[in-house]
Amino acid sequence: MKTLDLASKDLLQIFRDRKSFLFLLAMPIVFTLFMGFAYRGAPSQETDNRIPVGWIDNDPDGLLSRTLYAALQDSEAIKLALLETSGAADAISKGSVAGVVIIPVGFSAQALAGENVQLTLLTDPNSTTGQTIFQALRSPISRLMSAAEIARLSAGALGKPGDETEMNAAFQLAAQAWQDAPGGVSLRTELAVAAKQESWFGDNPYNQASPGILVQFAVFGLVTSAQIVVQERKTRTLQRLLTTAIRPWQVFAGHWLAMFAVVMMQELILIVFGQFVLGVNYAQAPLATLLVAMTLGLWVSAMGLLIGVLARGEDQVVLLSLLAMFILSPLGGAWFPLEAAGKGFGIVGRMTPTAWAMIGFQNILIRGQGLAAVWLPSAIMLAFAAGFFALAVWGFRRIEA
Repeated sequence: MKTLDLASKDLLQIFRDRKSFLFLLAMPIVFTLFMGFAYRGAPSQETDNRIPVGWIDNDPDGLLSRTLYAALQDSEAIKLALLETSGAADAISKGSVAGVVIIPVGFSAQALAGENVQLTLLTDPNSTTGQTIFQALRSPISRLMSAAEIARLSAGALGKPGDETEMNAAFQLAAQAWQDAPGGVSLRTELAVAAKQESWFGDNPYNQASPGILVQFAVFGLVTSAQIVVQERKTRTLQRLLTTAIRPWQVFAGHWLAMFAVVMMQELILIVFGQFVLGVNYAQAPLATLLVAMTLGLWVSAMGLLIGVLARGEDQVVLLSLLAMFILSPLGGAWFPLEAAGKGFGIVGRMTPTAWAMIGFQNILIRGQGLAAVWLPSAIMLAFAAGFFALAVWGFRRIEA
């Protein structure tokens, strides 16, 4: 009960200040709307990420070479760039293309005649890019050569072996049959290596903005709560409490509980606002959303307790809270997803508790997952909460020793 009494005292002190409403509710809602509009107006994510591949055609009038070129034009993995024979090596060395396909002279006629004819691919076979190019070419070339063999056999069966007109007609029918087959000419293989990327906020820009601002202002919203701890330290109220029958852990737990209540209240209001006003579907996995929100509240309030212990005055509380917000928010993916940043940035970002809060919310809102997908993020945030609380107790003992 003593812990609850201390928590109630802190909450009454917080809500007597009308500025608390501005920091805890009005500002997060305004920033959420602003960030959502910013994401909505961002450039389209549907950029051309296909691998550039040079195309040198020494059989420009051949039926097979023209058919293969048309099929590769629709590729989702590679993008063809016409080159001259002399420019192949130079284009690869400059990096303007990742590989070059060379069609030999007489390719179509030789293939339809049943001769062994080879295309040439210049690329690094040991690189991921080279292997992707090879996989993108393998299926359409295989089907092209199968259509050529069908055309040759069809002409022979009709008693017209070597008849160019008959073989061309038969080849076109076979090639069209491959084209109409399920999966198209080459997309089934290519989709495994070059799947179309969806927008990083799903179908609603507030899927990123709402949880991002929620996490960001959960940190900054601790200014008022942490200032109470500072005031009690400066007036020696906290020290006198520790000399009474109240145990030290009960004193710290009371302040922590008050901070946790403030953070949870703010989170729940923003979640309801996101659900009913912004169309962010937190309710699709309510237990998962509640678990992420609670563990977020636990580590944020524990960090607020640590700030209250370390700060020497109310101005330092504001400074430390702002530093925490402006460092942890972008680094943890509250402003933009870590997937959109570089690999190194993402590795560092996942060392922060904000990153795991965002991963938990994104698993629910963007990836459509449930409770099983948030256990790990929640456990990591709970570990951060225990660490911040232990540091706060240790820091107070060091300061007052």
